[in-house]
Amino acid sequence: MGFPEVRMRRLRRNETLRRMVRRYHLSVDDLVMPLFVRPGEGVRRPIESMPGNFQLSTDELVKECREIERLGIPAVILFGIPEKKDSMGSQAVLETGIVQTAIRAVKEATDDLVVISDVCLCEYTDHGHCGILNDAGEVDNDQTLEVLAAEALSHARAGADIVAPSDMMDGRVGFIRGALDEAGFKDVVIMAYSAKFASAFYGPFRDAAESTPQSGDRRGYQMDFNAEEALREVELDIAEGADIVMVKPALAYLDIVRQARERFDVPLAVYNVSGEFAMVKAAAEKGWLDEGAVVMEMLYAAKRAGADIILTYWAMDVARRLG
Repeated sequence: MGFPEVRMRRLRRNETLRRMVRRYHLSVDDLVMPLFVRPGEGVRRPIESMPGNFQLSTDELVKECREIERLGIPAVILFGIPEKKDSMGSQAVLETGIVQTAIRAVKEATDDLVVISDVCLCEYTDHGHCGILNDAGEVDNDQTLEVLAAEALSHARAGADIVAPSDMMDGRVGFIRGALDEAGFKDVVIMAYSAKFASAFYGPFRDAAESTPQSGDRRGYQMDFNAEEALREVELDIAEGADIVMVKPALAYLDIVRQARERFDVPLAVYNVSGEFAMVKAAAEKGWLDEGAVVMEMLYAAKRAGADIILTYWAMDVARRLG
């Protein structure tokens, strides 16, 4: 049976009908707000390539987190810009480090806000790579694991609810899980950046986190465009103890999100990354796009593909829009 008996437009006549038959729903509960924290007091430094985002001192970060909690957003993820950088990323593991201090401040200032900490070395090394370099100038996977585990453990001690290794070292999820469990942090969640692609969409983030590699690139550890490889990475991370897995970026890899959703029955996150944010902002500023409408379309695409959790710089704007 087809037209004229079947008229698909019947259920599109008004917004109430459209809402009644909508199969995919975006909720404030799906959102995570990324934030950048740096040393100082009263600091709210604009990030030029990401309009509306800032590098925040801890006191300003706390104010932002209180507003985020008021909006009903369940979680933030913290990225740190340390006071000093060196070849070993030494400040990443300090109990008094920038992220560790921020975690304690946010947990003390909010009621139920979930704090996720990024676990990586790119913000802390003077060379900008996500791991320790060997004499040949290449990232030493196994030496890096010990530092990542120490970093994750310092975040857990500070009160992080979730640690999120984003480095793409082989074996890091199992190494971190073992370190956390041995130290008594069995309840700390691991959200693994499992399928993290070597993407051109990360540029503005590297400005925000001051983490651009000083030589070479990250293609030696971030992934090529292979779907099968991505799914194998996800499978390995789950086997090592990841509680939540992630595909990053979101927009260009929604096919990977869909395949991961169909294959694995674990919470699935996507990162609506800085380049996705910046290109929409730039077009909207020129009047070429309706920013709010485009954002909702992008985030619904992530939900339709199978994402449970969406990390996005639009989290606060979307929460206000959803009411």
